[in-house]
Amino acid sequence: MKIAVAGGTGTVGRHTVEAAREAGHDVVVLSRANGANVLTGEGLAAALAGADAVIDVTNLATTLSAKKSIGFFETAAQHLLAAEQQAGVGHHVVLSIVGIDGIDTSYYAGKLAQERAVAAGPVPFTIARAGQFHEFAGQILGFVSGPFAPMPRTLMRPVAAREVGAHLVRVAEAGAVGRAQDLVGPRDEALADVARRQLAVDGIRRRVLDVRLPGAYGRGLASGALRGGPDALQGEITFDEWLRSPDHARS
Repeated sequence: MKIAVAGGTGTVGRHTVEAAREAGHDVVVLSRANGANVLTGEGLAAALAGADAVIDVTNLATTLSAKKSIGFFETAAQHLLAAEQQAGVGHHVVLSIVGIDGIDTSYYAGKLAQERAVAAGPVPFTIARAGQFHEFAGQILGFVSGPFAPMPRTLMRPVAAREVGAHLVRVAEAGAVGRAQDLVGPRDEALADVARRQLAVDGIRRRVLDVRLPGAYGRGLASGALRGGPDALQGEITFDEWLRSPDHARS
């Protein structure tokens, strides 16, 4: 198969590209550096010529602005789908997040808008939801410097981005099914706890504060919905195993 990966240089994208190549597929990375821009549509149709499937793992920095998130994800989805239809691509795979149906606000509003755009689009599709990545704690830690590290109270089942990338390739190979089985990590975790363990492994002295965010977004994070359901597939790499692996770039 020829598989195009939108966002192929990012946290999950690089593992998706690696997994696709290891499986023997011809891989095209869609990025602005390669002349393909999902926010303008420029270069997409040409880059997708001959592609059998597109895996969309595009992302923007975590934001609390629903407007910004919706604008990004809807625009990217619409441009990709239009280019895929023009190029005759037969399968659009989009990565989303488990448990967000009741959290249609802030960043998650954009992911739900993306799912709706893909489901209403002209290309056969699969929505593949996964748990938060093991890399998530480090991303949040990087937002604020100083001796204190506030963490939004979040209950989750984090999963290795490497395992998500391999899962997405299998989903692309299987053909469009509308909604794939969810993928979550092997253990229940709290974001503040994993942040503390990451700082300890990295040898950084910061005090982690477990902060309950207000409103629907905060309630959703703390509810346990982001742990997914009992029927989800489970990854094998625990957070602590990931911390000690080459995939974790220590701060």
